[in-house]
Amino acid sequence: MNETLFLNPPAAVNAIEARTQELQFAMASEPRTGMLLRTLAATKPGGRILELGTGTGLATAWLLDGMDAASTLISVDTDEQVQQVARDVLGQDKRLTLLAVDACGFLWRQKQASFDLVFADAMPGKYVALDEALDLVKPGGYYIVDDMLPQPTWPEGHDQKAAALMEQLAQDTRFRSAAMSWASGIIVMVRK
Repeated sequence: MNETLFLNPPAAVNAIEARTQELQFAMASEPRTGMLLRTLAATKPGGRILELGTGTGLATAWLLDGMDAASTLISVDTDEQVQQVARDVLGQDKRLTLLAVDACGFLWRQKQASFDLVFADAMPGKYVALDEALDLVKPGGYYIVDDMLPQPTWPEGHDQKAAALMEQLAQDTRFRSAAMSWASGIIVMVRK
């Protein structure tokens, strides 16, 4: 299968990738993850979407590309320098709110079942404050994590954390889930 036929990256991706390389930021989402995020975002017209871990904004660009005009995206990161790339390239999009705040604190302040899609691409919402992130997903909404296959950026011992997370997500009976050994390793969960 030729997956590249389906990529068709958003226009902003080239500018973000160039700046990502300049910053030597090695934790950006890869194109196949973006393609999936765009597709899932498109299933939520008028949706409220949350991204935990903006990074330089690559996944952010893909999510925006899938969203309709009535949808909104909140993207949270603590690294203002890295997030500045997303602010510079995507900040004019009125559907996007970029927050440079602690994601755990943000999660604790949110109302349960208030997001149609949560993409957890950072420690908070994935390895820390997982229950808070899962509680935000509306019935019929998605919770998505990537980087579940071994990554060169993983610190020593992270493989055990990833295995424990996969076990916990697999046992969560509030969701139907699919784990894919594809792209960087993705788990897609849908709230029942």
